[in-house]
Amino acid sequence: MCQAQLPTHTDLYAAVMATDVPDLLTGIATTRAIRRFAADPIPEDDLASILWHATRAPSGTNRQPTRFVVLRDGPTASEAKSVLGRGFRQSWGRKSADAGLGSGSALDPTSRKGRQRAAMEHFVDHFEQIPVVVLACLVRYRAPNPSEGSSVYPACQNLLLAARALGYGGVMSGWHALVEPELRDVLAIPDEVAICATIPLGRPLGNHGPVRRLPLNDVVFDGAWNQIAEWAVDPPGTRFAGPSPTSSS
Repeated sequence: MCQAQLPTHTDLYAAVMATDVPDLLTGIATTRAIRRFAADPIPEDDLASILWHATRAPSGTNRQPTRFVVLRDGPTASEAKSVLGRGFRQSWGRKSADAGLGSGSALDPTSRKGRQRAAMEHFVDHFEQIPVVVLACLVRYRAPNPSEGSSVYPACQNLLLAARALGYGGVMSGWHALVEPELRDVLAIPDEVAICATIPLGRPLGNHGPVRRLPLNDVVFDGAWNQIAEWAVDPPGTRFAGPSPTSSS
């Protein structure tokens, strides 16, 4: 009698793709910045799928200058994560002081500021334990210029959406800048390569869900600057990060 064969990870991935992946618009509307991660590693086939979808993004004249340095485990990756963790804690210390997140309602764990503060402190305090950290880099083909990120950041968003589809989460940050020289030395990143973003990834400790943004008619103008677009109406049930003509939440 033949023993039943256990499903492979490829089989499980196919099942997830068939049943649990959010549709594109739902994924866009519900992909939150995730800063609390389980310690579970990301399987290599999931990681490969996330990065494959990231590389589907457009780039200027289709030069495809984006490169991804993936930090998991091992001596070099662990050293780089340690360098990044130190930089992220220093950056958070500065931001926390500048934003007044060390006093007032930020000390109330039930307030929005308090929840934000707790999430950020957990994030930076546990940075080295994040399963995967991706550095999104740009191989420069001309002198640095303000628009060069336009060939990298679409890939970063694709990466986050692909992670969301497979049950993971992440957040894009520029806090590597404080320790960039040391990070470059550890990872042997050449001078002609720009580090454009740091994206930690893992299983969320928490949930994705609808994100809060400004009302559509605050950010969409019709025909000229500051001309209200009467047709730009938020879907029913939208929750806002700022004032809204229909909701105060």
